[in-house]
Amino acid sequence: MPIQLTHQIRDEICELLQKLICIDTTNPPGNETLAAQFLEQELNKDNFECEIIEAKPARGSLITRLKGTENGPNLLLLSHLDVVSANPTEWSIPPFSGVIKDGFVYGRGALDMKGMTAIEVMALKLLKRNGIKLKGDVLLAATADEENGGSNGVGWLLKHHREKFIADYVLNEGGGASIPTSSGNVFTINTAEKGIIWFKLKARGKPGHGSMPNTAINAITPIICAIEKLGTYKPEIVYVPTVETFLKKISEKNPYLKESFEEMLKHPEKSMQILDDLACNGEPLAEEIRPRIQLTLTPTMLLGGVKANIIPSECEVTFDCRILPGQTVDNTIALIRDLLSKAGLNELEFEFLQAHNGTESSIQTPLYQTITDVLCEFEPNCTVTPTLLCGGTDSKFYRAQGSICYGFHPIHTEPPVNGKYIRREHGIDERISIDNLIFGTSVMYETIKRFMT
Repeated sequence: MPIQLTHQIRDEICELLQKLICIDTTNPPGNETLAAQFLEQELNKDNFECEIIEAKPARGSLITRLKGTENGPNLLLLSHLDVVSANPTEWSIPPFSGVIKDGFVYGRGALDMKGMTAIEVMALKLLKRNGIKLKGDVLLAATADEENGGSNGVGWLLKHHREKFIADYVLNEGGGASIPTSSGNVFTINTAEKGIIWFKLKARGKPGHGSMPNTAINAITPIICAIEKLGTYKPEIVYVPTVETFLKKISEKNPYLKESFEEMLKHPEKSMQILDDLACNGEPLAEEIRPRIQLTLTPTMLLGGVKANIIPSECEVTFDCRILPGQTVDNTIALIRDLLSKAGLNELEFEFLQAHNGTESSIQTPLYQTITDVLCEFEPNCTVTPTLLCGGTDSKFYRAQGSICYGFHPIHTEPPVNGKYIRREHGIDERISIDNLIFGTSVMYETIKRFMT
């Protein structure tokens, strides 16, 4: 069994995370340099040499490394320092206080993702303190702007300072959480994520008085038609390798789902009906699987009109489209244009806000096997599975550069409340248990040590 590090790091990692949470890095505006400077001070205590690089004033990212003694693969421990906003009136405690209560560290970023930053910093410190001889460099990067797409963070850093930040392997957010089953936990490793196409559709009309609609051209009407056409589109069901493996691994731990999942893989066209049946029977995984087997087109913002009695001459809608690995941005845009054309909506104006393809890393690597081995030693009854992330992370930038990227924040999922699991990332009263900080650091340290020696 790997050595448990409970008594060695408990107080230190709690204090590290508390102080990090107290630095408000809400993005926008970010102000990540303040958090990067704090981490630099913490790492300097163990004689790490750090560099803080700013894409713009106050948008700083930190980089440091523990040098290896031989020519081996380099491993990057990646995290981001920015967080999403938090409304203090909705929280039971101030969101940037880092309060410890009932065995949890509370605060915005506790899970996404300052908790993992603390775990990675702690693991790196322990490697140095214990004199571990590495066969390659272990890098640590705590970066800016992930929550707003990374253009002032990893995207910018790899464009302007690639030699300092590139690595063969990357451990980042997006996986590692356990899925409890009756026969043991299933731990996820994020090996893939969907691509993004954010776009606006704008309609132009002719203004007029609300009491005389026949004298005007209402810009709202074609936008409503576009929302109906795209929002109700039923895309092809596709099982990428990561999701196919995920369903098979879950089936091994949960015989109740085995027959349903096998039928879905054999007959993809039946998938939605099978998931409907599972959802009706209270299976929470059903809604988790739906967006992982198809393209999604979701209207998220609507803007139009200035007054109750004025027919608007302009109206626009913003869509969040997510595509699977293998579904390209260009082909999806062509599909969207074709759907609109068939609905007679050729006159709508397009504005593309952000677009990139989905990404997927192979599980046939020494690092994936090492993670699996370490988890199974910590919990002999567990299963490890790859998983696809519906959201986006900075891993997309590294996979585009050829790096193997895994989302791996080892954590035990909190028990359900009144029968329901609560998602606290980006939510109210975000928190991480002290036990999970210890568990995460223990698994992370042992994984890095084995893989890099």
